[in-house]
Amino acid sequence: MNKRTLHLKAACSTALLATASTLLLFGAPAFASDTDDRIESSARESYIFKNYLNDDVIKIAAKDGAVVLTGSVTAEPHKQLATETVESLPGVKSVDNQLVLNNAQTAGSQDALVRERVKLEMLYHRNLSVSKPDFEVKDGVVTVRGEAASKAQIDLTTEYIKDVDGVKDVKNEMVVANAGKTVGEKVEGVGTSIDDASITALVKATLLYHRSTSALNTKVETKEGVVKLSGSAKNAAEMDLATKFVKDVHGVKSVVNNMIIEKAAPQTK
Repeated sequence: MNKRTLHLKAACSTALLATASTLLLFGAPAFASDTDDRIESSARESYIFKNYLNDDVIKIAAKDGAVVLTGSVTAEPHKQLATETVESLPGVKSVDNQLVLNNAQTAGSQDALVRERVKLEMLYHRNLSVSKPDFEVKDGVVTVRGEAASKAQIDLTTEYIKDVDGVKDVKNEMVVANAGKTVGEKVEGVGTSIDDASITALVKATLLYHRSTSALNTKVETKEGVVKLSGSAKNAAEMDLATKFVKDVHGVKSVVNNMIIEKAAPQTK
C-alpha cells in the first residue's frame, strides 16, 4: 500500500468523522424539534382541546418531549383532561401542568367541581346524550333537566350521576321527548374523528369520577379506538363495571379488559 492510498484513506476517515459529528450536533436537535412541533400540533388538534377545552386559554410548549402547560381553564376538571390528553401523545416524556383556574369564585367550591364532573359525564357518554341538558348543584344534590329519548335513558342518567364522586343525591326532572323527535347527538355520527389520546383521557376521567371505579389501579391504552385496560380490581364486579363505563365513552370501539382480581389478604387469627 503506497503513501498516496494511505493519505486518501486518512482523508476519508476524517471526513466521515466530521460528518458524524455534524449529525450529532445538529441532527438530534432537529429531530427533537420536529417531535416537539408534532406534540404541540397534535395536542391543539386533539378532540379534547377542540371540543372540551376550546374556551380555555392553554399554551403548549414542548422541549425534548417534556411538555409544559400554562394558561387558564374555566373549570377544575379541565386541568386533568389537558394533562391526560397530552400524556397520551406519542413522544411525550413528561407533562408539567401549570394551568390555573380563571374563576376565583368557583375555586375551591365543591358544588362547582361536582357540577363540572356531572357536565362532563353527560357529554362523553353515548347513552347519556340528551337535549338541552341543564344542571344545578347545591350541597352535593344534583338537579338535572332536559329531554331524553326514553324512560330508560332517564333512569340510566340518574344511575350514572349518582355514582359520580361528590354527588349526594339526584333530582332527575328530565322528560321524555315527543315521539319522532331526535334527542341528543352522537359525537361519532357527525363526522368528528376522536383521536386515541382524547379517548384515553375521557376513559381515565370516567373511571376516576365514578365512585365505583375511582379506587381502581388501572392503566389505559388506546389504539384505533380499541381500549385496553390493565391493572387490578377487588372483584369481578368492579372489572365488569369498568368495562361498562368505558364501552359507553364516545369514540370507544371495543374494550379489552386485562385487569386481574387482587388476592384477598389472609385473615389473621
